Amino acid sequence: MGRLIVKGGRVVLPHEVIEADVIAEGGRIAAIGSGFARMAEAGDTVLDAEGRWVLPGLVDIHCDAIEKETEPRPNTLFPMAMAFLQFEKKLAGHGITTMLHSLSLGVGLSLRGEHLVSEMIGLIRSIREERAMIRHGIHLRYEVSHLTGLPLARRLIEERAIDYLSLMDHAPGIGQYRRPGAFQRYVMKNQGVNLEEVAQIVEELQERRGRIDWHELRSLTAYARERGIAVGSHDDDSRETVDRSLGFHAGISEFPLDLDTARYASDRGMGVCVGAPNVVRGGSHDGNLNAAEAVKEGAAGILCSDYHPASLLQAVFDLERQGVPLESAAAMASLHPAQAVGRGRDVGSLEPGKAADLIVVRKWKDIPLVAATVVGGAVVYEARDFQG
Repeated sequence: MGRLIVKGGRVVLPHEVIEADVIAEGGRIAAIGSGFARMAEAGDTVLDAEGRWVLPGLVDIHCDAIEKETEPRPNTLFPMAMAFLQFEKKLAGHGITTMLHSLSLGVGLSLRGEHLVSEMIGLIRSIREERAMIRHGIHLRYEVSHLTGLPLARRLIEERAIDYLSLMDHAPGIGQYRRPGAFQRYVMKNQGVNLEEVAQIVEELQERRGRIDWHELRSLTAYARERGIAVGSHDDDSRETVDRSLGFHAGISEFPLDLDTARYASDRGMGVCVGAPNVVRGGSHDGNLNAAEAVKEGAAGILCSDYHPASLLQAVFDLERQGVPLESAAAMASLHPAQAVGRGRDVGSLEPGKAADLIVVRKWKDIPLVAATVVGGAVVYEARDFQG
């Protein structure tokens, strides 16, 4: 394979944006500077980025959209391989070059039975060995009240089948469901159950929570860290829950509920992750932390797509429009998440020696659109407009 030359773009580096060319060879960035386009030879691939932005490929460490792609409606499963391969094309079009697919153990909504999670993980592992458009990994989201899931979680850690483990505790009065009735309303909406049925669900959940072996969970997260797997918490709602998460070896705090909690987690050295949809929509759909405010206050430094992959690139440019330097906003969706899960030496920024994962971005009426996506020096996605 010849070299790749990206010509004349506004290249977003870790600490600045410059007009430059990028040259990649052997899947790695060889150099960033001026005049490389004149070096093009037969067999080289040249991408014209003049008037466009060249960003590092986006790194998404929390996105559960694959669950909805496979099971868009309750009990309506599509063939997993078909769903995954079609979804992968969308991710490349959104500029996501590394995706940690978030799969949940213990939450009874959408593709969350143990057998389905195991099957999807096995599928992702096999597909990425044979062929892939982007880099795929696994984020295992473990519900602490799912008492029967510990053996599976431990086996996946032992096999290094996952890249990131986070602990969740979805229950009435906790985290995003801390408001009275919030949990019940959510379950009724998503599972189509009535008041009597949701009361039974809550009763069974609370009974299981009373039997949680917190020592065993702490052992699980410690084992994950020993195996080089990142650990995160989910929906921290106070300084006390941040401290508890730190006791579980968490290095990432996902979606803290308010600014004080986010700031405290950041001050304690955790990577604070907020949702790109929150930025794009101008706030939390649940009335919790405003993600853009947290970023501008220095209380959050990681963006993820959560449930909406198209929001990740949009959030980067929305933050720039709100006064965040583009290089800083881009790092929140590339370098910072890569570093948080131990991949920062290889992906997440445009620097010589790193993997040549990058995107060429243009704008249409202030909406950023991916013109080309490059993974390991290969163009895996390219889009052109036409006027009909």
